[in-house]
Amino acid sequence: VRKLHKKSLKLADRVRTKMERDILVEVNHPFIVKLHYAFQTEGKLYLILDFLRGGDVFTRLSKEVLFTEEDVKFYLAELALALDHLHQLGIVYRDLKPENILLDEIGHIKLTDFGLSKESVDQEKKAYSFCGTVEYMAPEVVNRRGHSQSADWWSYGVLMPDILGGLWGKD
Repeated sequence: VRKLHKKSLKLADRVRTKMERDILVEVNHPFIVKLHYAFQTEGKLYLILDFLRGGDVFTRLSKEVLFTEEDVKFYLAELALALDHLHQLGIVYRDLKPENILLDEIGHIKLTDFGLSKESVDQEKKAYSFCGTVEYMAPEVVNRRGHSQSADWWSYGVLMPDILGGLWGKD
């Protein structure tokens, strides 16, 4: 359950939350978190999402000394399929990082947190917002030159050594 207090949300946060809800309604993919319900009360907004017992990849990386080679291949393949699905729908994700990759009870990934995602972006119509996590941002996002889905693939490439680090152990 994602619960947001309306009073504490700035206008931009309300717009992002509506965009996140709209994207989650549109997306149906086995490696992307599922929105079951969205509703609001007078003071709060609620998004009811999948409950995933496996936690997130960031926590798993920090607790485990080694991933198996099979785990690494599995996570990266599922993540590539999730990103490709979003891109086919004209959605750029823009916040790829280990904290936003959840694991279900049997070890499949689920991409979550679509608060920075943007719809209707392609090679001709670009986004210009400076958003995401700096360590994973593509140069065109940092430089505000306009970005598209290719920025997600940059983040994917930057993320790879983080996940591979779990294969080789921590230095």
